[in-house]
Amino acid sequence: MPRIKEHRLTFPTTFPEPELFTPGADAPALRWGLLAPGWIADLFVSAVHAHTDQRFVAVASRSAERSRAFSAQHGIAKAYDSYEQLVADPEVDVVYIAAPQSEHLALGLLAVAAGKHTLIEKPLATTSDEARVLVSAARSAGVLMMEALWSRYLPQTSVVRALVRDGVLGDIRSVVADHGQAIPDYPNHRLHRRELGGGALLDLGIYPVQLDSMVLGAPSSITAIGGLLDTGVDAYSTLVLGHGPSVQSTLTTTLVVRTPSTAVIAGTEARLEMAGSFYMPTTLRLTANDGEALVWNDTTGVSSMAGLSWEATALARFVREGRTESPVHTLDETISILETLDEARRQIDDAATR
Repeated sequence: MPRIKEHRLTFPTTFPEPELFTPGADAPALRWGLLAPGWIADLFVSAVHAHTDQRFVAVASRSAERSRAFSAQHGIAKAYDSYEQLVADPEVDVVYIAAPQSEHLALGLLAVAAGKHTLIEKPLATTSDEARVLVSAARSAGVLMMEALWSRYLPQTSVVRALVRDGVLGDIRSVVADHGQAIPDYPNHRLHRRELGGGALLDLGIYPVQLDSMVLGAPSSITAIGGLLDTGVDAYSTLVLGHGPSVQSTLTTTLVVRTPSTAVIAGTEARLEMAGSFYMPTTLRLTANDGEALVWNDTTGVSSMAGLSWEATALARFVREGRTESPVHTLDETISILETLDEARRQIDDAATR
């Protein structure tokens, strides 16, 4: 048998420079309105005001008291007690929707119909069919729509994309990633409630699935196993995604226990390890097959949930460029990721009813 000639790429001495969505001339200061203040909205607005030129000028809630309290807390000038009032405000350029995912379709359509650029918390919708309705409406209106999948805009993510694109890892063979949180307040927390679009996959599993999608694209096969809470939402799952011959990824998620939430992208020449929590600002470790290693750290000083700010500046840049969607997380990919989650949830639901 002829001997296979070994080929090894030259191992890099440095990481690629990250693409940074920093405030400045290429990202105009837009005026933002918030629909549905809550936990994630509090973190997002705080991050945006601390680390960007973007400013929230209005907030709306169905509760006038809640709207006024949030506006006072964050120095937001206008507090509305209806969503319709906010989207009709001519001084609002962008609407950020932070409601539970069960409300994303209706509120997204409301904002788009008013001609507003729209950032919708992940997941964009509860199903891929709902997402298609939102995307179609945004494209017809000619406004920018983005899913607030903040991981895509972190400095580390551009480094990961460059390493994959430049072939530093060789041929990618696998993505292994997990995301687990111990979600309290059972059964009242929104993730425990099916009518609010709850479950681990939509809210937590989207992070491992989007990483796999970014690196390998849409899967050619999906196998999912898992279990449900007695409220009917998926509590935990393991997804095995096929991407053709010799390429297979394993993704896990749960809302029952807190897991390391790490990720590994494995190629024929090297592997890239993303420390937990991989979807937040974190550390990268590149290791060649012979053990040679290189470590990357985020030096921007924007850590933890403050990293939410990157996506706001990115949106402003895309608006200035005349885009109607994100080039690093397109609307078609957003739909594709939801298709994967749809199928995984279907398989788990079907198995539970047998």
